[in-house]
Amino acid sequence: MKWNNEKVAVITGAGSGIGRASTLALLRAGYAVSLAGRHLETLEETLSMEGGMGSRAVLIETDVRDYSSVKELFSKTYATFGRIDILFNNAGVGAPSIPFSDLSLEQWTTVIETNLTGAFLCAQEAFKIMMAQNPMGGRIINNGSISAYAPRPNSAPYTSTKHAITGLTKSISLDGRKYNIACSQIDIGNAETDLTSPMRNGILQPYGSTEIEPTFEVEYAANAVLLMADLPLNTNVQFMTLMATAMPYIGRG
Repeated sequence: MKWNNEKVAVITGAGSGIGRASTLALLRAGYAVSLAGRHLETLEETLSMEGGMGSRAVLIETDVRDYSSVKELFSKTYATFGRIDILFNNAGVGAPSIPFSDLSLEQWTTVIETNLTGAFLCAQEAFKIMMAQNPMGGRIINNGSISAYAPRPNSAPYTSTKHAITGLTKSISLDGRKYNIACSQIDIGNAETDLTSPMRNGILQPYGSTEIEPTFEVEYAANAVLLMADLPLNTNVQFMTLMATAMPYIGRG
């Protein structure tokens, strides 16, 4: 099947959280979407939430840490839809919230391989297709974090990758200009997902206290991703910060 009517998007980490909500938002907006994630059953759950969209979706079990798996994701997507317009580089993990001195090399490496190397591999495969397709171009949206600017306690692996994502975003933006490839970053703080559920019971603050933090509905994050995806390629949201208004970011620490 070749898809010629609307834009085609690839979303990693599409089986839960922001990735799931963004997948549903783009499907409802008429996009064809390639859902990527490590567990096929969670991708199926995502698709089941929006009935009648199966003809515009493909589910591809993907480990973004594995080069061959990433290549298969993009080759299958291109073979199915005939082009790729959007990559939402969303897949990510964190390490346990433990003191810096107690982090293991394995814990560090797992986060680096998923959040940074995985984002690079996906962006590079998308870039190759976008620069060669006709019409040329596309958009890569990297999921950063408030941690790209302001760390939480006991978060060195995650924070390091999110700072690096900012550099990756800027580099792709420059290198993509001659190919009509735009790259942007969305930094989301406290969207209500399973990942942020501990905030309802209190989360560690910089000076040792534990505080309940406000969250906001994940659908607003998905709508922001859709807004960025919908822009013409001569226009770009370079960086967007979307956060619960009262979360401890401005003045954190």
